Amino acid sequence: MIDLSKRSGLSLSWDPDREKLACGEGISTEEGTPDVRRRADMQEILYDDQAEEFDKLYYIYRGVALNEDQPAIKQAGLRYDVTAIRPGKIRREYIKTAGHYHPAKEETGLTWPEVYEVLHGRAHYLMQSAVPGHPDQLEEIYLIAAKPGDKVLIPPRFGHITINPGEDFLIMSNWVADGFSSLYEPIRQMKGGAYFELEGNEAPEFIPNTNYTKLPALKRCSVVPVEELSLITGLPFYSVFKESNDAFRFLTHPEEYSGVFETYLKELAAT
Repeated sequence: MIDLSKRSGLSLSWDPDREKLACGEGISTEEGTPDVRRRADMQEILYDDQAEEFDKLYYIYRGVALNEDQPAIKQAGLRYDVTAIRPGKIRREYIKTAGHYHPAKEETGLTWPEVYEVLHGRAHYLMQSAVPGHPDQLEEIYLIAAKPGDKVLIPPRFGHITINPGEDFLIMSNWVADGFSSLYEPIRQMKGGAYFELEGNEAPEFIPNTNYTKLPALKRCSVVPVEELSLITGLPFYSVFKESNDAFRFLTHPEEYSGVFETYLKELAAT
């Protein structure tokens, strides 16, 4: 069993043999069972769409929380999820999520942000922003390498894919505003994200996706803590909410934090 309690702030563990999240007493999930992404669900966004390694690629447990906290989380308009991505490769490509963008919040001109926390393993977060209405034309592309305890902010405008480049399960949590549906079609339409991460002879290789007509160079970045948003390495996400139910207001009211998002992107580009 992989104990996740110290980093998550919740009594959680991952059973790698059964590929299942174990919740401690008083903890429940939104649906009771995970949303499972299979290879067949993602065939069209893989580097090699004929590859057949593996079936179940990752598991999403939505609405994980202590029962006593459910009313406060709902009132804040939030949702706390846990995702487990298996290790391995499909031919040479490291296993990844399907990737998606977020829709815009009405009357703000900003898309909904999201924030992730690595609980176990290693993560590569591929973030890309597209010209509005033109998913084939990208403006910025970042790859953020994160380790356990790190927090990664996905600001407005950016679509994102999570890649597991390690030899162990990647387990992460996220806070996000509840009540909207992610947009998977733009990345599916382009047959994947901006770059594919493949196994190389000495280090991973990042192969450009030539379906994009405008494809900037990949900017590899370190994690940037955002103290004003309580996004600090080693400070468990869930504990932050327990201390202040308003801590993640930036996820539900992004229009109030435009300056913070702009500063974050400048610092990210400078790493």
